[in-house]
Amino acid sequence: MKISFHGAAQMVTGSKHLLELKNGSKILLDCGMFQGNPKEAAVLNLNWGFVPAQIDYLILSHAHIDHCGLIPKLIKDGYSGKVYCTPGTFDLARILLLDSAHIQEQDAFYVNKKRARQGEKPIKPLYTIKDAHKAFEHFVEVPYHELKEINEHIKFQFTDVGHILGAAAIHLTIEESGKETQITFSGDVGRYNDELLRSPEKFPQADYLLLESTYGDSLHEDVRITENKLLEAIVDTCVHKRGKLIIPSFSVGRTQEIVYTLNRLEIDNKLPDLDFFVDSPLSVEATNIIKEHMNELNKKFQQFRGKDPEPFDFKRLQYITDLEDSKILNARKEPCVIISASGMADAGRVKHHIKNVISYAKNTILIVGYCEPRSLGGKLMRGEKEVTLFGDPYLVNAEVRVMRSMSAHGDYDDLCQFIACQNPDLVKQLFLVHGEPEVQQNFKNKLIHKGFTDVEIPEMHQQFYLT
Repeated sequence: MKISFHGAAQMVTGSKHLLELKNGSKILLDCGMFQGNPKEAAVLNLNWGFVPAQIDYLILSHAHIDHCGLIPKLIKDGYSGKVYCTPGTFDLARILLLDSAHIQEQDAFYVNKKRARQGEKPIKPLYTIKDAHKAFEHFVEVPYHELKEINEHIKFQFTDVGHILGAAAIHLTIEESGKETQITFSGDVGRYNDELLRSPEKFPQADYLLLESTYGDSLHEDVRITENKLLEAIVDTCVHKRGKLIIPSFSVGRTQEIVYTLNRLEIDNKLPDLDFFVDSPLSVEATNIIKEHMNELNKKFQQFRGKDPEPFDFKRLQYITDLEDSKILNARKEPCVIISASGMADAGRVKHHIKNVISYAKNTILIVGYCEPRSLGGKLMRGEKEVTLFGDPYLVNAEVRVMRSMSAHGDYDDLCQFIACQNPDLVKQLFLVHGEPEVQQNFKNKLIHKGFTDVEIPEMHQQFYLT
């Protein structure tokens, strides 16, 4: 058996890991889109490193686009098998993939207008809305902990990793030559003591372990300080400076956590008398899906529901879907809080809101999660004094704040707690994926110190033989 890495290899996006058995069966773990620098991502998203039609099975860890975003293209390019995932992942993937398809079509439309003026041939989108709908026909829902046999030699089960709704680690049992091999892919590992999600579960002993490493060399702020830091940003910006607070936020998970936190502050009579807006059609859809799955959230959240049956709403909050209503927000002069996608600030309505406020010192841009270093959010986090928006340069006069306590990715301590259920002596190889090279090298050294003797940091398209 061998494994090869075709994404999230010494980078954070594009998760794709391919297992090939001696009998020729091929299992793809995730099929994610590369994100970040548009030109680099465009090239990477066109090249598989394998033949889609030769893949037999696809198992999906969760619904984030950097893990599922190329599934419609995979099927368009020849994959005819099933896509196994949890029910929560399927519900979220449907809206995220349709949104992604819309973006692909829209981007191709605008690029082709320019190419037509220059006498160049049109390009095609990576995939279309029609391709996304076709992909949904391949999805098969598998609940957590159910042992799913996909053929006589391969079975797997999902366990909860607490990253977003439906997120799972994948635990494979593969039989070859009369011997069983246990392979675990962590997907993205969430945080312990999260405000909404259950903590990552313990999992069976693995022979081989694929482990995400996004924050493998750093520690997050304590989740308990989230309320205070968020309230501080609101008061400083909207009350003292009379400005706008713009929060770039991922539509799934992060937006709901922010709204839930604001709701708790409102109940405690701590919020100032302001208007709050969630300006993202996708965020509205995602919130509705999470409302349908509230029973899957943690005990602390269930207790709060006893006080407030509508935990993602409060009286001064407005959800915005209409584009004209979104434009009105930019013309608004009064202080307010705007939560808008995307989380890395590289696409969506939030870019327009940032353009509107970035040159004025009274405003604040609050970064609340991971940003790819080359993204707009990454540049703002680094303190760059000038950024480009829609082709034009803008001075960064607005205050930029970073609040790491809301990250959906586990930090070094969370990741170490996640793998604490494993006996390092029984793990033949541990592969670090989904991380930046310097972070991975630091994390590798820590893992070796904890007893994992063979820790690999795969390069793009690199393959390893599993004995």
